[in-house]
Amino acid sequence: MTESARSQLSSRMAGLNPFKAKSRREDDEDDVGEEIDGNSYAGGGHSALPIDITQHPLRVSHALRSFLCHKGLLGDDDLGDSLSPSLITLLNKPIVQPPAHILDRSHPLPEYFISSSHNTYLMAHQLFGASSAGAYETTLKAGARCIEIDAWDNTDDPTEPKVTHGYTLVSNIPFRAVCETIRDVIDREAAAPVVQGYAPAPILVSLENHCDRDGQLRLVQIMKDIWGERLLSAPVRRKGHEEQEGGEPIRLADLGSKIAVIVEYHLPDEPEDSSSSSSSDDSDEEKQAREEYKARKKATPPSIIIPELAELGVYAQSVKPRDDSWYIEGKIRNGPPEHHLINVSESGLASHMEDHAVEIARHNARHLMRVYPKGTRVSSRNLSPIPFWAIGAQICALNWQTFGASMQLNDALFAGTAGYVLKPPALRHGGSGTLSAPGARRKTLRLHVAGATDVPLPTGRDDGDLKPYLTCTLLQPGSGTELIKVKRKTKAYHRRNALTMRLLGPAGVAGENPVQKDPVWDEVLEWEFDDNEMVFVRMLIKGEVSFSSNPVLAVAAVRLVYVQPGWRFVRMFDLRGHETTCSLLVNFEVQD
Repeated sequence: MTESARSQLSSRMAGLNPFKAKSRREDDEDDVGEEIDGNSYAGGGHSALPIDITQHPLRVSHALRSFLCHKGLLGDDDLGDSLSPSLITLLNKPIVQPPAHILDRSHPLPEYFISSSHNTYLMAHQLFGASSAGAYETTLKAGARCIEIDAWDNTDDPTEPKVTHGYTLVSNIPFRAVCETIRDVIDREAAAPVVQGYAPAPILVSLENHCDRDGQLRLVQIMKDIWGERLLSAPVRRKGHEEQEGGEPIRLADLGSKIAVIVEYHLPDEPEDSSSSSSSDDSDEEKQAREEYKARKKATPPSIIIPELAELGVYAQSVKPRDDSWYIEGKIRNGPPEHHLINVSESGLASHMEDHAVEIARHNARHLMRVYPKGTRVSSRNLSPIPFWAIGAQICALNWQTFGASMQLNDALFAGTAGYVLKPPALRHGGSGTLSAPGARRKTLRLHVAGATDVPLPTGRDDGDLKPYLTCTLLQPGSGTELIKVKRKTKAYHRRNALTMRLLGPAGVAGENPVQKDPVWDEVLEWEFDDNEMVFVRMLIKGEVSFSSNPVLAVAAVRLVYVQPGWRFVRMFDLRGHETTCSLLVNFEVQD
């Protein structure tokens, strides 16, 4: 891009406010999140790993201690200000615990969901945000196992390729620095003590190449030099490498904690990426910026992948399909002879899902698929992953730049895992290809909500202004790209004043009348739903505010099949994915 064109584009983009409110029919009305940073803990499932409650204390209000005494779970000796042994034991009980078979690594690699990141290097906006090698550390630390690197030639130093979002105003970083960051994370993981069976899992690197031949040679050299034995540069075993000729598929366990590179395979007359289409919700500035991005991208044909780089795609060669042969015939016409990975945008895949969901799911039982956000999501808003998980897409590449609804659900799916989750039987090899089996049982979820402690206050407000309530949404896949969402909520909590106390008597449990930031709701929320393994519940503590939209104060999400019975504390997060001192006391009951 010429300096003049860059200046003009920068001027137009400077007026963009990608976070402004507008009508977005496809997005959850509560899909709000703030920028993730180095202190963000949630997003990829690591937030549910066991923690030392003495090092990360939670306060439990006197009102909730009284509630637990009333339920017979605590005694009068537990009502003091300190954390008694009985209360610590209860706080240490996890709200979610993945079943052991979910964590089994003996299955073929395509039979797992993989916690995945899109444009990992970006810190914010997709068209003019900043790039950072530190973003890889943040994302991997939170639990991602598939990350993306966009590699470009560096005109300032041809020996050092750069990482950036091409055709945009995004800043760039050295490819070498990214590789060093990934290496350092792997080494720290290897040196860390094993926690309750948790062990590091392989990292998949989705490498989008824009380098010429010399640049690609440098990519290969840098990866081999920096990653060394950590890099999977040859088949683990020849028989596994020939899985498409009938050999035994490569298993997740076979990959250990290696780095496995996903390398592109370009088809003749490769189709233009449909994810770049503009949306009717785009502003005029966004549409114009997107069209300029498309024009520059179209004018540059994809680089031919040299053999030295292609050889690193040992178990995954990324293809953007140009017809339906991949799910009709199970192989791609003129495609790679083995280990193809379907790389498709959410909008490109959506056009096939209504009529061919079962065929796609059966394809995905044996082959990898990567689904990435459509190009109009320039502000780093995310695709809704549940419908794509429901057809067995292993890699739903999410924008980890903000901790919005999709990232909260990603955290729920991978909670307490190393970033790999075994798919339901219907989505594995030999399965039906659909979660909605004929005659599936209807179930009832009863969520008893006791209350919360230390609800975060909105900026500039005191406790007296806060009228907190809990809104819970049950989510599960519907037909095609449909996402079924059913919301329930508690009443807003109001602390009784002195006059009300004299007239009506004490409030709450056992005469408690806690302050606003320690609400007691003691309500039961109820849903009926079709039984399947991809049901989630998203919980938001919000504040009732007059003459304004109600702010989200704390969030958490769970996959229902992981939820443990009985009264449990949910550790809540803020909108950056940071830990808070806020906890929510709930009891999930699922009945036929």
